[in-house]
Amino acid sequence: MNIATTRGDAKGSTRSSMSLPNILTYARIAAIPVVVGCIYAQSILNGPLWLRWVAVAIFIAAGVTDYLDGYYARIWNQQSAFGRMLDPIADKLLVASCLLMLAADGIIHGWTLWAAIVILCREILVSGLREYLAALRVSVPVTKLAKWKTTVQLVAIGFLLAGEAGDMVVPVVTQIGLLLLWASALVTIYTGYDYFRAGIHHLIKEDEG
Repeated sequence: MNIATTRGDAKGSTRSSMSLPNILTYARIAAIPVVVGCIYAQSILNGPLWLRWVAVAIFIAAGVTDYLDGYYARIWNQQSAFGRMLDPIADKLLVASCLLMLAADGIIHGWTLWAAIVILCREILVSGLREYLAALRVSVPVTKLAKWKTTVQLVAIGFLLAGEAGDMVVPVVTQIGLLLLWASALVTIYTGYDYFRAGIHHLIKEDEG
């Protein structure tokens, strides 16, 4: 009976991991090397500017999957522990990879590097808190403000990926992207503190217990 139960659980887990919402999340992760590769080829290897538009198009498609995977998971009742774990990881991988590539490209430079550093440090902080609190079986829900923060980040990165190619169409594309990046960094500080405060509350309760 134990063997049958284990096999059933394994089959259920496999079906869950291959649901449409999770496949969309896989697609978002798969888009990362393509976006990074296009920017690397254009900037570092002096490739044609149209590569930046390819990167932007794929990045937008990846951003759309971030909305669609949650939408389909809700309406089709396909929410799973695997999906809840993988979805924020995919977002963080996408944002971190693009920020690092844009810094290497020189689009993000000078004082704006601090905005990128704040964003990356916040993601590491929240990930660490989530991992620790998960061991305590404490859930840290994503707030609406945190979702807006992610949206602003993605829009900012989209503008910055267009970079020089975008400036040839509208001269302020890069500047808009940098301003939005600073805006998302400021919101990131607030939401990061919010998560940190909630985490510290549970840590203190655990020590007292």
